[in-house]
Amino acid sequence: MRQIWVLVAAAFVIALGFGLIAPVLPEFARSFNVGITAASAIVSVFALTRLIFAPASGQLVQKLGERPVYLGGLAIVAVSTAACAAAQNYWQLMIFRGLGGVGSTMFTISAMALLIRLAPPDMRGRVNSLYSSAFLLGSIGGPLIGGLLGGLGLRVPFIVYAAALVVAIIVVQTQLSHTGPGESGAQSRREEFLVRDAIRDPSYRAALLTNLAHGWATFGVRVAVIPLFAVAALTAGPRLAGMALAAFSAGMALVLITGGRLSDRYGRKPPTVLGLLVAGGATIALGLSDVTWVFIVLCVIGGMGTGLFVPGQQAAVADIIGSDRNGGRALATFQMTSDFGAIVGPILAGLIAEQVSFGAAFALTGAMLIAAAIYWLFAPETIVRAAREARTESSDHDRVDPRKRPDEG
Repeated sequence: MRQIWVLVAAAFVIALGFGLIAPVLPEFARSFNVGITAASAIVSVFALTRLIFAPASGQLVQKLGERPVYLGGLAIVAVSTAACAAAQNYWQLMIFRGLGGVGSTMFTISAMALLIRLAPPDMRGRVNSLYSSAFLLGSIGGPLIGGLLGGLGLRVPFIVYAAALVVAIIVVQTQLSHTGPGESGAQSRREEFLVRDAIRDPSYRAALLTNLAHGWATFGVRVAVIPLFAVAALTAGPRLAGMALAAFSAGMALVLITGGRLSDRYGRKPPTVLGLLVAGGATIALGLSDVTWVFIVLCVIGGMGTGLFVPGQQAAVADIIGSDRNGGRALATFQMTSDFGAIVGPILAGLIAEQVSFGAAFALTGAMLIAAAIYWLFAPETIVRAAREARTESSDHDRVDPRKRPDEG
């Protein structure tokens, strides 16, 4: 578990640093005398390069192993972030921020692969919820600190983030075991889990649909459309938009750990289906709300639903791949669905809100979440695979050293 805690701590630092630069990035871009659209493109290029480079990152994990790719990804983000702080014009900032997306997808995919390999099969839900909680807490704290640092200069948050990533690299380099796939020859001996084989699995397809809806709703529509709805429909200002985003994060934080425990105890499907239905229903209701306190409560409920299904769907993917197979490309495909939703979701939802109504935009987003829940109802439960894997690992462990007590494992 020590190595898992290393990954959790690194995730917190990464998310905290990402949050540091989020409040100042658009303003920093505009300091180069560009318009709002160009400033927004600086945000989009990060997600776009993540999406484009994800297949290559999965292939790197297949060939080199998780740990080298993880450290390489952190190093790229650290260097590119420091370069952003030194950017002298808009196009330099665009290129450096895009390179950060390349590094981001490298450490994201390799971190998922490491968690699959290191987490005990019967604790995958809890481990994934712990990892997600670290990211969430960092994402909440980062913007608060970043807003304060921005007062010292728009370049300062980038410098602080780059320094924090260097610290994370040192911690991972020294504390994460070197005896992993790709570093001891084990990588070549592990069976490769091909994407075409993964696609044949209905549970994997259900996870892809869930992650698409998750990226669309959580990383896209929530960030892009909810603030506009707060201003246009509720005649409120940015303060209410900030409260709404904070309420969503708070609701998610309340139940993430519970969602992980439920998925380990009762199976991946029950909390995943329940969470998707809750999140979908709350999202549809958001478009119908016209009272501020109802709007905030619905944001909390939507966050709670998301906190329920995220650990279950991630644990299901881990069950499908298994700790004894190399699933870098399957993980890359899984991540790409979320990135695709985060890119396309705000554009289409914004277009629908503009041409039809905000209610229609929220209804489409909620319907996607509910459709994913329905698909899960017909997919096999994956926790039975985790149970078989745990029994196999236990029997192999006993054969290696039958004199060793179980509590020494």
